[in-house]
Amino acid sequence: MENQVLTPHVYWAQRHRELYLRVELSDVQNPAISITENVLHFKAQGHGAKGDNVYEFHLEFLDLVKPEPVYRLTQRQVNITVQKKVSQWWERLTKQEKRPLFLAPDFDRWLDESDAEMELRAKEEERLNKLRLESQGSPETLTSLKKGYLFMYNLVQFLGFSWIFVNLTVRFFILGKESFYDTFHTVADMMYFCQMLAVVETINAAIGVTKTPVIPSLIQLLGRNFILFIIFGTMEEMQNKAVVFFVFYIWSTIEIFRYPFYMLSCIDMDWKVLTWLRYTVWIPLYPLGCLAEAVSVIQSIPVFNETGRFSFTLPYPVKMKVRFSFFLQIYLIMLFLGLYINFRHLYKQRRRRYGQKKKKVH
Repeated sequence: MENQVLTPHVYWAQRHRELYLRVELSDVQNPAISITENVLHFKAQGHGAKGDNVYEFHLEFLDLVKPEPVYRLTQRQVNITVQKKVSQWWERLTKQEKRPLFLAPDFDRWLDESDAEMELRAKEEERLNKLRLESQGSPETLTSLKKGYLFMYNLVQFLGFSWIFVNLTVRFFILGKESFYDTFHTVADMMYFCQMLAVVETINAAIGVTKTPVIPSLIQLLGRNFILFIIFGTMEEMQNKAVVFFVFYIWSTIEIFRYPFYMLSCIDMDWKVLTWLRYTVWIPLYPLGCLAEAVSVIQSIPVFNETGRFSFTLPYPVKMKVRFSFFLQIYLIMLFLGLYINFRHLYKQRRRRYGQKKKKVH
């Protein structure tokens, strides 16, 4: 007796872009599933409601679908996924208005249109977030890039200031005091480079790349660049003075300990000797540096008065000449105010690093 051809139970659900069909047949192997002229054809040998038989059905879809169905076999059923040609919600599955008797909603996967839209939006948002993360890189990658960037910046600054420090030291031992008077012409180009590059340090603090407070970083940047570019850079008369040697030497001495400390921090290394020097050497050097800068400003006042550079006359009716030396005198006050702010900041850093030894109370 030939096997009877029967129709299996089929359950369906939809999303805006897909149709899901669940065919209740078990032990199915090599089913014939195809879509031609927008009609799904299914035929397979399997165990269904009428026992082990050949089951088949045909469904003409309500709207156009892509002719490449995807199916997955399990022990109990056949799951078929069909892609809609246009992403939209269908009012029913088949072209004929009357639902076939073997077809029923799949309530395990069923969603109404509003729920399906929410699911679609959630998937789209998840996809966009994934793309955004891929374009930005993983947090670990970003951290590695930031550390690499900071390491290279600190390395370049360390090499620049080390060159200045070694150059000035060697020249002093060879030429003695004579080396003081041509310091500017010997190392000014490298100092210009290092101090212009120091702008990056303040930007890093401002945008959160580093945890350094912006104000102390900005005060040091503006103060040094004012001395370098205005006091020394614009006045040839100042470039041959001995004070240039002391300003440059103190600056470079501070930085040859600071930048290596930051370099090692980027690779999570802590060299105790270097750490102690970084948090201690500023105690004598910052006041000495401030004093040297103040001397350079004081020595420049008569030079600016004599040349009249940067001086100006107020317009009518005041017609009063304002000398640049007036601003230099104000700058001298601000110089020591800046020293207080930076000194206070560095002192807090040192106290956080090493703490305060509390005396035991008996």
